[in-house]
Amino acid sequence: QVQLVESGGGLVQAGGSLRLSCAASGRTFSMYAMGWFRQAPGKEREFVAALTRSGGTTNYADSVKGRFTISRDNAKNTVYLQMNSLKPEDTAVYFCAAKRFFTAVIAEEYDSWGQGTQVTVSS
Repeated sequence: QVQLVESGGGLVQAGGSLRLSCAASGRTFSMYAMGWFRQAPGKEREFVAALTRSGGTTNYADSVKGRFTISRDNAKNTVYLQMNSLKPEDTAVYFCAAKRFFTAVIAEEYDSWGQGTQVTVSS
């Protein structure tokens, strides 16, 4: 039910950083766990990161641990994905997603999705 709009994607060299933002509309944002997923050309959508409603607990895919950080600001109805030490294999369309109450790593379990923002990492 929450409406999501991603921003912050772009072109960056390997080793660089980007911060993605996901702005949500609706008064119930704080009731949703949030996640980031990505989909590379010709590949399935994969889990990247998720966090609980309060932002106190996070979960990351092994491929991004130590490089990416998910966070949220419930007062601003926004979730972020800070991406550091980017690699060419991080190139994908990144989607934010919302799921009521509890986190999940399966895309099909999420209730609402943004349209995605392109991240391209050059070598």
